This record gives sequence, structure tokens and C-alpha cells, in this order.
Amino acid sequence: MNKKDVKKVVLAYSGGLDTSTILKWLQDEYNAEVITFTADLGQGEEVEPAREKALACGIKPENIFILDIKEEFVKDYVFPMFRANAIYEGEYLLGTSIARPLIAKKQIEIANKMGADAVSHGATGKGNDQVRFELGYLGLNPDITVIAPWREWDLNSREKLLAYAKQHGIEIDKKHIDAEGNPVISPYSMDANLLHISYEGLSLEDPNAEPSEDMWLWTNSPEEAPDEAEYITISYKNGDPIAINGEEMSPATILETLNNYGNKHGIGRIDIVENRYVGMKARGCYETPGGTIMLKAHRAIESITLDREAAHLKDELMPKYAKLIYQGYWFSPEREMMQAAIDKTQENVEGTVKLKLYKGNVIVVGRDSERSLFSEAHSTFEEDEVYNQKDAEGFIRLNALRFIISGENKKYYHL
Repeated sequence: MNKKDVKKVVLAYSGGLDTSTILKWLQDEYNAEVITFTADLGQGEEVEPAREKALACGIKPENIFILDIKEEFVKDYVFPMFRANAIYEGEYLLGTSIARPLIAKKQIEIANKMGADAVSHGATGKGNDQVRFELGYLGLNPDITVIAPWREWDLNSREKLLAYAKQHGIEIDKKHIDAEGNPVISPYSMDANLLHISYEGLSLEDPNAEPSEDMWLWTNSPEEAPDEAEYITISYKNGDPIAINGEEMSPATILETLNNYGNKHGIGRIDIVENRYVGMKARGCYETPGGTIMLKAHRAIESITLDREAAHLKDELMPKYAKLIYQGYWFSPEREMMQAAIDKTQENVEGTVKLKLYKGNVIVVGRDSERSLFSEAHSTFEEDEVYNQKDAEGFIRLNALRFIISGENKKYYHL
């Protein structure tokens, strides 16, 4: 489909510099009717200003969609991912990755409702998000046209974006303007939702340079965290947290509450170099306070409720599952297949975990479940009446049988 054929396009619109520039560019380059979609994913910023910015750019009121999707995000995306204990490359809790399929899904739903023939996003041609958005679009509607401005235009730097915005009278956030009203470049780019906030680019591009303390927005530094530990409990049902300190809460409220605990105690900061799907390495800094607590608690409740071999197989699947999410394959049949297997393991994952939070640390100090597989009678180091220690001899010799046979052969061939 060429530019003249595009009549309506649904833009993932935050109201920030990039997507405000894209909005104007789509109007000029494609002469298309633009529909904006702004997702409230709990990013901690007001989303309503995006409406005023869209109106100022000539968008019809009926073409402006601002949706609060925090509960859907946590219930249908974050929680299923945490049932898998998903971590990419050993550290990254996939905060940005897991938000993209939901945004893509909503864009396609709006496109279908409004009769749009195209969708657009603000991801660059170097990053992972372009893949995540577009695999989502095409997985849900293979006939949709995708417009990726960063792969088309020549505005390939922050300086050029700011100049374009100033030239076309696009409102620029105060963080992009100095005291004299001139455009300035932020030291890094940020993306946030209820699960995490990320920082990358510019001043962070040297992987050997420590980020400044004032960069971190969501957590106290561990040095400044309280000197006294705080204890909390998290209750689980079917692998999902349902209550904190005995109080039942909605999924989004649980994550928000855990974020507050993590923020207070300096929990959830990481500084990593990750392997992007498109091929290059990239340095990113992330704060995932509530997710870090949740991961520790989930593994603790699984430790007493999951069968050994199911738990080990699940851990073997996890890196593949995490990689699928990182690379944008949330709507793929293989991810859905793995999710069904993971969810099956969670049927008896219920109970309560007690945690101690202290200066960046999440320490498990207790776990209890009516579904527990932990048998004190079998595990005790004291005298018991249920386990015959002599049985271990035959168990060991049977497991060593192949070594014994191999050893006999070696003796024979060395005569």
C-alpha cells in the first residue's frame, strides 16, 4: 500500500516529543486522518494532557482514545509472565517487552472499530520495540498496513526532532526546553509502566560510566533506604498474588503496592548490557521494585508446592519463554503452548510467603501452604519412622550402574 492509499491510521500516542512529531509528520506525508491511542499503563504520568495536545494538532475529539488498561495489563500480561518466573539473560524482568503486545492489541481493536487501514508507532529502526509492535499488529491483523516513521524519515536524531517540532509549532515538554526557551536534549530516554521504568541512550551509551544518582526515579538508593527492615506477606492462588498482609487487592493494586514497598527499601535497580533482537548490544538501566519482590515471593511459594521434576522442567522452559517475550512473540502459538504448560503447573501454587525488605534486598523468611509438598517427617535430621536410610544404598547403586559397567569395561581393555 502506498502513501496515497492510506486513509486512516491509528497512532500509539504518548503526547511526548517523538509521537507528537510523528502525528504531524503523518498528516503531512500521508495526508491521512490520524486516530490517537494513549494507554494508561500506570506509567506515573498524567495521560489526559495527551488529549489537549492531540486536539491542538487538529485531531477530532472522536478520534482520540485514552484508555486505562492497568488492570488488564497486570492480570493478562504481567501475572502470566511471572508465573513463568521469566527473566531475560539472567537479569531483565521484561518490563517494556510485556507492555508492547497489549498496546498493539488495543491499536488493532481501535483500527477495526474505526475502519482504519494502518497503524503506526514511535519505535526506532534500531530497537526491539519495532519488532514487538509489528509482530503484534500482524499477528492480530495480517492485512493491516504498518507505518514506522523512524524507518522512513531523515529525522534520525533528537536534535533534528526538536528542530522539526519547533519549526512546525509542536508543543515541546518543559524537560526539552532550557531557561531561554531553546530546545535541549535529555541525557537519556525513558519508558515506564506499572511494572518498571527504563533508561537508555545518550549519557548511558558508555557501558563503563556509572549513571548519576538523580537518574533513578522510582527507588530510594539502598544507602538512603530505612535502617530498619520491614516484613510483609504475599498470598498466592493459582500462581498469582491475591493479597498483601492479608488484604485482598486487584492485580494492578497489588503491583502498585509492591512498587511502594520496593521504592521505600531501594529494591529493583539493575544496570545491564543486553543483546537486542536486531543484533547489537545495548546498555539499559531499569527499576522494577514490585516485580523484583514478586519474583522472589513466587519462587518461594513454588518451592513448597511444585513437584521437583515439574519445577525443573519449568526452569528449563523459562529462558525460551523469556526470549519469546523479549523478541515480541507474545501472540505466537509457541508462547501460547508454553503458557498452557506453565499455567498447568500453577494449579496448586497457593499459600503465603513472608518477606523481609532491607536496603535493596528481598529476603524470604517463611512460606506456608495447605498444598505444601514439604514433609518435615521425611526431611528431619532427627530420628524418624517414615524413611529407611538403608534404602539409599540400593538407590545409589542403581543410579551408578552405568558407571560400574563402564568401569568394568575400562579395566578389561587396560589389561
